[in-house]
Amino acid sequence: MSPQTIFYIIIAILSIDFIVDKILDSLNAKNFDNPVPEALADVYDKEAYKKSQAYKKTNYKFSNISSLFSLCLTLGFFFFDGFEYVDEIARNISNNEVIIALIFFGIITFASDIITTPFSYYHTFVIEEKYGFNKTSKKTFFLDKLKGWLMLTVLGGGILALIIWFYQIAGANFWIYAWIMVAVFTIFMNMFYSKIIVPLFNKQTPLEDGSLKTKIENYAAKVGFQLDNIFVIDGSKRSTKANAYFSGFGKQKRITLFDTLVNDLEEEEIVAVLAHEVGHYKKKHIIFNIVASIILTGITLFILSLFVNVPELSLAIGVNQPSFHAGLIAFGILYSPISEITGLIMNYFSRKFEYQADDFAKNTYAGEPLVTSLKKLSKNSLSNLTPHPAYVFVHYSHPTLLERFTNLVK
Repeated sequence: MSPQTIFYIIIAILSIDFIVDKILDSLNAKNFDNPVPEALADVYDKEAYKKSQAYKKTNYKFSNISSLFSLCLTLGFFFFDGFEYVDEIARNISNNEVIIALIFFGIITFASDIITTPFSYYHTFVIEEKYGFNKTSKKTFFLDKLKGWLMLTVLGGGILALIIWFYQIAGANFWIYAWIMVAVFTIFMNMFYSKIIVPLFNKQTPLEDGSLKTKIENYAAKVGFQLDNIFVIDGSKRSTKANAYFSGFGKQKRITLFDTLVNDLEEEEIVAVLAHEVGHYKKKHIIFNIVASIILTGITLFILSLFVNVPELSLAIGVNQPSFHAGLIAFGILYSPISEITGLIMNYFSRKFEYQADDFAKNTYAGEPLVTSLKKLSKNSLSNLTPHPAYVFVHYSHPTLLERFTNLVK
């Protein structure tokens, strides 16, 4: 296949992906004014529902503008030989292929992030601010950017450098060593993410002694779940939206509650949310997700090993000197339809797991406080109660509130 043919396939993939996303967004937007389902009538009063509709419409319009800008920026980079220009800059700085690749991806990644920063700034300090969600200071916003860049440089750059080094020493078999490295990294980060990464951005404190902690410990003992690590994170530093998550396994497992969650919910509701998180652990959903991620990574790397050395991939994006890093760009886009399919499959399993975790919470604790907690969290985040089924199928990793409510009360 000629480089020109591959080029047009890449442009077609980017364009079709954008069009499909816009169609789904449009279908979803048509449901914004639908009446609230009767079962969820107590989530919003009239004024709150109007606010929710306005919030959704504002985000919809903003998403259309920002995504169109990103598409134009990407297509412009392809049509005006942006990759060749960046590759030449990198090759003028070094002759080492690893260094060249790091400079190449560094320029593209950081330039893209800088160009799109005004959009994230506007979303945070205009849209989220207008609807009462934003608690981020401008200092925190830019510090988060710098910390994110530092992490990307150290972790992302380190992993990329090792993959290219494996390619240099092992040729087509590089994918085996890269797979092992990524698998180890995935497991390590899952175990220690809350200890290593989270403290860079947020303060975590052990849950204080009191009636809430006692109820949580009593529940954990009841279901045979050893829980020594319960932390509260200062989510209110950035947003009023609430969350809770489970991380790690073995002795490193911990449950983290956002302080906004602790403030917004009653103690019985917090325990119910925690019971849901325990359900994920008991049902081995975390292990499934890690194993699935590792397997999918291995498949992707294997397929990459078959094509990355094909010169036509580099030439297709306008880079005249074929290289691993240029081939990786082309491969990533050509592989994206497969990634979309695996994403749909993983979302399906994720929604299924949410039902299972809800059932676990209902059967080992109670369904009613979980229902009321989900309703409160939906109201406080102005969430969409009437999403389009096609949009849910493609984008949702959780069932809709109505679907979860129906499952919990049956």
